[in-house]
Amino acid sequence: MKVIAMAGRRFAVKAIDWAAFAERVSVDQKPAFNAFKSRSDAIAAKLASLPETPPAIDWTFYRTAVANSTLVDEFEKKFKALQIPLPADTETAKISAQEKESDKNVADFIQASKARIVEYEEELQQLKNMIPFENMTYEDLPEKFRDPTLDPVKYPQWPHKLASEV
Repeated sequence: MKVIAMAGRRFAVKAIDWAAFAERVSVDQKPAFNAFKSRSDAIAAKLASLPETPPAIDWTFYRTAVANSTLVDEFEKKFKALQIPLPADTETAKISAQEKESDKNVADFIQASKARIVEYEEELQQLKNMIPFENMTYEDLPEKFRDPTLDPVKYPQWPHKLASEV
């Protein structure tokens, strides 16, 4: 995601890569995802259509239209003194921490996966280099496949069972 500063606004909006988001959504969640995306697009369009600053109030018009102009002066003074504080952003730090943790987990998973791939490739190479099954003897099996039940000394009747075991 990249941060885009809206023209002259005091806040920043994170642009969402909807295509990448859609790739990660399961088939059964597609209707909910589409509804979420359309709602998000509608809100973004509404925000984009709003002017950057509210329209200015024509106080001179109100002074001439209202009989008591001192009321208009008082309202103008109070309106200009009015400061609406923006809410404190408490969630961006938490989201950034979660993102860093997720990136760390992904890097660890990739590292572990690469190690598993090396192990699997070695095992595959061993399987490719072994004697074909048709040419193996019972003595070759325990050597190639470390299975304790394939031990002819410990299990001399393998692969057959004694009549007493049946």
